[in-house]
Amino acid sequence: MGTAIVWFRRDLRVADHHALSAALRHHEQVLPLYIHAPQEEGAWSPGAASRWWQHHALAALDESLRRAGGSLYLRTGSSLDVLEAVVRQAGARSVYWNRLYEPHALRRDAACRKALEAMGVEVHTYDGALWRGPSQVWTAENKPYRVFTPFWRNLRAQLGDAPELPLAAPSRVPGPAIDGGERLDSLGLLAQGSWVAGLAGNWTPGEAGARAALDLFAGHALTGYDVQRDLPDRTGTSRLSPHLHFGEITPRQIRHALARAAAGSAGQNKALEGFLRELGWREFAHHVLFHFPHTADRNLDARFDRHPWREDPAALQRWQQGRTGIPLVDAGMRELWATGWMHNRVRMITASWLTKNMGQHWLHGARWFWDTLVDADLANNSLGWQWVAGCGVDAAPYFRIFNPVIQGKRYDPDGAYIRRWIPALREAPAHLVHEPWVQPGFAASCAYPQPMLDPKASRQRALDAYANSRKQTR
Repeated sequence: MGTAIVWFRRDLRVADHHALSAALRHHEQVLPLYIHAPQEEGAWSPGAASRWWQHHALAALDESLRRAGGSLYLRTGSSLDVLEAVVRQAGARSVYWNRLYEPHALRRDAACRKALEAMGVEVHTYDGALWRGPSQVWTAENKPYRVFTPFWRNLRAQLGDAPELPLAAPSRVPGPAIDGGERLDSLGLLAQGSWVAGLAGNWTPGEAGARAALDLFAGHALTGYDVQRDLPDRTGTSRLSPHLHFGEITPRQIRHALARAAAGSAGQNKALEGFLRELGWREFAHHVLFHFPHTADRNLDARFDRHPWREDPAALQRWQQGRTGIPLVDAGMRELWATGWMHNRVRMITASWLTKNMGQHWLHGARWFWDTLVDADLANNSLGWQWVAGCGVDAAPYFRIFNPVIQGKRYDPDGAYIRRWIPALREAPAHLVHEPWVQPGFAASCAYPQPMLDPKASRQRALDAYANSRKQTR
């Protein structure tokens, strides 16, 4: 039996935790360990919003463990150095962890496994973040998928009709008492800034916050999800994405809870299938990053390597600050800054404006989202930006350029979303709220900027540039 270490990473929960459950079954004592090592994540170390969430999620995890008689042991430094030191200090015979699939994590974990096994320590790893690991879903030709629909068809068939039962939270986590742990405050995760209050006012990090968000979605937003999810002024989405990213809840828990909520209702079952498909995109994103690791930084479609992206720092800053003069784009960027989140449809529209109308490289947008989103996830972020830019897997056709005025009139017809985030347009008449520039002098009278670009002319310029890039030899 002896002592085991459970290495927590982005699985900050105690329920449905494969590594923790296995360690408790086979060992008398279990030491929950978290290693703060942002330097190992290179260019994609967590951004400011993610660090804020991480601090509070770690605090919540420690509280859960303390209620079960344990505690979270915190250390900083090289993951391998810390693991080797703590193994010796605790007299541990085994180390358990749930797998991660980002390129840096795969390299690090392989090195840690090799070194620990050389010490005579057993290593046990599990798929805890996805329904199926990236190497469990293949095409008929035994190749990775590059298109979502057939990927989802395969994965959905593997999942079957009956949801898997999540693992229960342990009632006891008996652990060894060892010295040398660090205080959470010493990790320096909490940034200063006026936007921090917006994060705190909109989110409850931690496992309990994840369960509350799931209960709210199941009780109020699941019905009609297929329509409501496209309306940015409504609470029509689950808002579970940051909880999923930090592993405070699992896809298995979500499916099980929603299936119970939808039982016996044809309408809710239809909505459930639509929502499961959206979770399938998350699985697809990890599948793609695992098999094509360069896509975190480079185009999947090599024809875009010579695409004439524009470099205009001043224009980029206007986009970041929500001052483009395009109401729906600006509303989305201001929601992002104020809350650390943006409605998914608006994410696509703001990304399309940056990459296509403005002609800027998708990495500029990916890096801004990475720093400001509480749900910043390397796989989702990379896939989403390349999808909109037209240079990735399952990419939107190059000629699909979201028209923010048409999109606004369709999905925010009364302008409620725009009015909420752009005070200057709060009293705008309905026929002007989506395009205030059409009435000379109106935008100036309400102190709202003129469009930085003509939507029609910039669309045509993008079409010409994209058509030329797609002619390039792969």
